[in-house]
Amino acid sequence: MLGYTIKRLLQMIFVLWIVSVIVFLMMSFTGDPVFMVIPIDSTQAEIDQARRILGLDRSLFEQYLVFMKGMLQGDFGRSYVYRQPAMDLILERLPATMEIVVVAMIFAALVAIPLGVYAGANPNRATSRAIMSGSLLGISLPSFWVGMMLIFLLAVQWQIFPSSGRGDTVEFMGLKLSVLTLDGWYHIILPSLTLSLATMAIILRITRAGMMEVMRQDYMKFARAKGVSRRGVLYGHGLRNALIPVVTIFGLQLGDLIAFATITETIFAWPGLGKLLIDSIYRADRPVIVVYLMLVAFIFVVINFIVDMVYTWIDPRITVK
Repeated sequence: MLGYTIKRLLQMIFVLWIVSVIVFLMMSFTGDPVFMVIPIDSTQAEIDQARRILGLDRSLFEQYLVFMKGMLQGDFGRSYVYRQPAMDLILERLPATMEIVVVAMIFAALVAIPLGVYAGANPNRATSRAIMSGSLLGISLPSFWVGMMLIFLLAVQWQIFPSSGRGDTVEFMGLKLSVLTLDGWYHIILPSLTLSLATMAIILRITRAGMMEVMRQDYMKFARAKGVSRRGVLYGHGLRNALIPVVTIFGLQLGDLIAFATITETIFAWPGLGKLLIDSIYRADRPVIVVYLMLVAFIFVVINFIVDMVYTWIDPRITVK
């Protein structure tokens, strides 16, 4: 296990290095950032001076070395718009995004896994077919439409939840969190439901497929013959053996929601990473975009590493090399 862990860590470092090269080259050919930091009526001398200060007068290779040195030190430069370190901006917004993503994944797991187990164990029942039809609807509906419908029904028509904003926050271990306040929960429900719908449908269908496969296995028949309760057979024997693909999809969806919650955050005016990214793209705020892309790459490789570790805990027969 130690050798495998070291191997995976080296692979993670290599992947992040490749991503850094791609991100640097992509940002280098998307316009001149000098015009974001100087007045529009600047002289050529002032433009040249700004270019020297930003290091843009050096060769591309030298710029990349400076970029790598700063990245290893956690310094991605200062935002052109907010005039503060880009990393600080990202870390300030990260808790808000993590809140709605974690709550969305909890919603998805609590609903999808039991329904998937039921539908897989009873595939011919009318209720199972209704559940699967509902999952198709969840996959098909675009998140922006779902968000707008939830706002219209639950915020405007029935006035149960607020339509935008994050609500009250409290500081916990240096982080401003809204899940620790009642008002924060009122604000977090709608964006989390919007994010969770498609994930819920995907996890449900994967769980159902896995359960239908394991229900045909001999050990399930043997467990029933021994007198194990139906609940024990389904959740103690069936679900655990059907969890491998579910864990894979769960990990991928977690990373996907963190990286691409931009539409949902924009609809609900949620002050997270996605809204910051949209604003930064509109304003060509290169340092913030670079930090965001590197953070997303880091999150994905870490989640994949954790998923591989969870495999061995779920099924001890799996060996890592």
